[in-house]
Amino acid sequence: MDHASDTIQPVAHLGGLLATGLVEIADDPAVLDGSGRWAVVVNFEGDVTCARFDTWERTSLRAEASWRGPGSGDWVTSLDREQYIAAVEDVRERIAAGTVYQVNVCRVMSAPLPALGPDGLVPLATRLAEHHDAPFGGLVQLPGVQVVTASPELFLRRRAGKVWSSPIKGTGRTEADLTAKDEAENVMIVDLVRNDLSRVSRTGTIAVEELLSVEKHPGLVHLVSTVSGELTDDAGWPELLDATFPPGSVTGAPKSSALQAIADLEPVPRGPYCGGIGWVDADTGEGELAVGIRTFWADDETLYFGTGAGITWGSNAEKEWAETELKAERLVSLASC
Repeated sequence: MDHASDTIQPVAHLGGLLATGLVEIADDPAVLDGSGRWAVVVNFEGDVTCARFDTWERTSLRAEASWRGPGSGDWVTSLDREQYIAAVEDVRERIAAGTVYQVNVCRVMSAPLPALGPDGLVPLATRLAEHHDAPFGGLVQLPGVQVVTASPELFLRRRAGKVWSSPIKGTGRTEADLTAKDEAENVMIVDLVRNDLSRVSRTGTIAVEELLSVEKHPGLVHLVSTVSGELTDDAGWPELLDATFPPGSVTGAPKSSALQAIADLEPVPRGPYCGGIGWVDADTGEGELAVGIRTFWADDETLYFGTGAGITWGSNAEKEWAETELKAERLVSLASC
């Protein structure tokens, strides 16, 4: 737990609602089947933080002070261009050997963070909300957990016994940049998500509601598909997370082999990046978790941002590196001073 962050006001802003009045923090997702409305952060490595707040109000996020971020030239990366290209070639060798079909290879950027005031990362979240609109943008700020996301990707939405997941695979500056490789990669991950959801859904209820839809976001476009299922009676939040986590779009296929490749090739933990970030209303059973992409997180002295790309046999290593640069470009610029 970070000592300086202990003095920062606990707050969350998720789904357009501002959460204040922290009641409790738990690390067991079983609390999400109890009562109250919770902010949720699940690290890629599986660490769960659930925070119950007593007040949720529909209002925008406002910061008392303006954002003071790192210098634009202060960012470093866990994998530089040469190392990332080597990792891409390693994945292609694994694909040639038949051990895996697709792996999402990521790197973590970091920069020294000027001292935060009592608002913590609220000024950064406010800046992103004003300049980089995102469907699942939000903030979770707790002792030891400081996360700001501009995620465009739905991991899990649960309503009245039904669950949806909308994996993103395929990214370009414009729709013309999307290729057959992007489409094949998306379909591969759709199959993985169908399999994951089938573990907690009634037989015969898995459906692909959308396939290869093009979504436009600030500075880039994505290929998005949507898979749904009707949950079994005994599928609570712990079972749903066990069946689906980590998200298939940021791991690869088969998931177990992709996770081994990630462990072998990525030198630092992903943390909240590529995890799950969102809210759950335990009283109604509803909830919405985004995939923690386009996401910043902080400790006392450092701001972090993750970026990555899906690697297949058809990948060009230079282009995959360029995709990680594209995904980071706009947001890292907004977070820098």
